[in-house]
Amino acid sequence: MAKLVIDANRKLSKINKEIQGQFSEHLGRCIYEGLYVGEDSEIPNTKGMRNDVVAALKEMKLPVLRWPGGCFADEYHWKDGIGPKENRKKMINTHWGGVTEDNSFGTHEFFELCEQIGCKTYINGNVGSGTVQEMSEWVEYMTFDGVSPMADLRRKNGREKAWKVDYFGVGNENWGCGGNMTPSYYGNLYRRYQTYVRNYDQKHPIFKVCCGPNAGDTYWTENVLKTCFENAPEWMHGFMDGLSLHYYTLPEDDWSHKGSALDFDDAAWYKTLAKAFKLDELIHKQKELEDSYRDANGVLNYEALTKDSAYDYYNNQMDTLGSRIEYAEGKMADYYNDLSSLDDALYDDYGNIISGAEETADKLNGVYEAYLQYGRGGKTVVQNLSDYFDSVDNQAVVQKLDDAYAQYVNGDISDATLKSMTEYAEVMDVTGISAEGLTTHLKDLYEAKQNLADTTVDIGIVEPVSYEESLSKVEGLSKGLKDILGEIYADVLNKEDFDWSTILNNDDFTETFGNMENVTEEYKTVYDLSLIHI
Repeated sequence: MAKLVIDANRKLSKINKEIQGQFSEHLGRCIYEGLYVGEDSEIPNTKGMRNDVVAALKEMKLPVLRWPGGCFADEYHWKDGIGPKENRKKMINTHWGGVTEDNSFGTHEFFELCEQIGCKTYINGNVGSGTVQEMSEWVEYMTFDGVSPMADLRRKNGREKAWKVDYFGVGNENWGCGGNMTPSYYGNLYRRYQTYVRNYDQKHPIFKVCCGPNAGDTYWTENVLKTCFENAPEWMHGFMDGLSLHYYTLPEDDWSHKGSALDFDDAAWYKTLAKAFKLDELIHKQKELEDSYRDANGVLNYEALTKDSAYDYYNNQMDTLGSRIEYAEGKMADYYNDLSSLDDALYDDYGNIISGAEETADKLNGVYEAYLQYGRGGKTVVQNLSDYFDSVDNQAVVQKLDDAYAQYVNGDISDATLKSMTEYAEVMDVTGISAEGLTTHLKDLYEAKQNLADTTVDIGIVEPVSYEESLSKVEGLSKGLKDILGEIYADVLNKEDFDWSTILNNDDFTETFGNMENVTEEYKTVYDLSLIHI
């Protein structure tokens, strides 16, 4: 029998506790009613903070909490949230529902909450609609212990001692809700604003966070780094201590259909888990980009950052051009959705398109065969249910249970007889599920297989594709593709928006895919339902 030995004294690396940090935004009832109810509330509280929520966060050992946003941060003006609560200005939360907020939860309340929890503090400053002076005065208000206008104002509002700010985000998602900025424009604003995020407490310097990309947008990262590192001393690291990365796990890849937080099936769970793993890929992608600009000592090399490498990459590395296309996809999603579902290989590695056509054809054939076998939706059900039994070495045991359940449905054996089978106990022991859970899975598996037999398949034009047919279609698209990508690249590089309709008005493109109106959606559906074959 194999043995697994765990040596607790052998430490290979450290996982920072901040990875489990949380984010509180003025969205729905997250702040008001969720964290804060006010001192006069009938809900048990301490200085307005709900005792039950604070206790839960303490039990979680919450390491750090970020506030006030999110998108909300770039419309939040901190002076409206200090002083006597009856005198605080009301505001409209334009990002989240257009509701009116009374600003009863502000700077003092946030630090009170963090002190009750015992966690570090992460403030997000307003770059989108705020001023340098506003951000500078906020930092002074929070962290300066001497005599100054803002420190005196803090004392007037009841806080004598300065707070500690552990992290400070200079803007948030400034490529989107934080101002819809270009990377170079934000980079210059970041340099300016962060200058006035002063370290008044030299024993506790503020960790400055620059707004990083949306998911895999390396174009944003590259150009923000170029701007921030220009003529900057090496020891200042582009005036930043960290670069944020924003990624959202969407099981259905659809912002308008995110799914329920509580009511979901096994298929949604596994899809969510698979999407979450994407973050690891994105982190490594961003790190590789940054590392490519480092010298032998690990210091970011500005000369490498600022050289005109874009065209070099265009001529020599299609991966970099692919990142420009990904950026265009993000900016013009409404036009690009139909194209993105064809095949990521067209953009990930142009040089391997033709050589990979045979593999693509095989994949499509496998998808089609799976679709014919199980029908629309059936494969997902069968596969997910079958996954519960993969850990059972003797598949004959699983088959016997499957046959026995069919007998039970037909009335040939009783429920008690079914559950008394030795195979029943064996599967429960291996999988760790209960008797009720096993019965439920057997029922679902039985019903799925029964329904699949009667499923009518209407695949449209998605049929088994030969290598020659697949190759012909790929070559039809690839003809002139380099020129088209060149036009797209030039437009993305030189201006923020462009007209897809003129660029994609290509005879070869239209001729090749003009009669494939239903392929995109059908292929995506079949592909998603048949991941096991891919």
